[in-house]
Amino acid sequence: MLGGAAGAAAGTQIGSGSGNTAAIIGGTIVGFLVGGSIGRAMDDLDQNCVGQILEHAPDGSDITWVGADQARYQVEPRRTYQESGGAYCREYTATAAIGGRSQQTYGTACRQPDGSWQLIN
Repeated sequence: MLGGAAGAAAGTQIGSGSGNTAAIIGGTIVGFLVGGSIGRAMDDLDQNCVGQILEHAPDGSDITWVGADQARYQVEPRRTYQESGGAYCREYTATAAIGGRSQQTYGTACRQPDGSWQLIN
C-alpha cells in the first residue's frame, strides 16, 4: 500500500507548473473532494492524498493507503481532459473500507487557477 508521499510521487504532473510549488499547490483541495460518507470520514491528510493523486497519478493507476482512522482508501484517476476554458479535469473512482463496510463513489474534479482541485459533480 502506498502512503500520501508515495502517491504524490506516482506518475507525471498534469498541466503547467514545475517542481515543489506545483506539488504543494496540487495537494490542496477545495471542500470535500470525495462525496458521501467517504468524504465525511476523510481527515485533512486523507483529503490531501486525494489532491496529490489527482495532481500526479497517471490515468488508470490505483493508489491505496490506510488513514489514521484505520480506514482503507483507494483512488483511481480514470480520465483526464481539458475543458474549453483551459482547466484540467479528472474523472475518478474512490473507494473506502471503514469499519467492515465498503463504499465506492465516482466523481469529477477540476483544477482551479490557484492549483486546488474542486469537485464539480
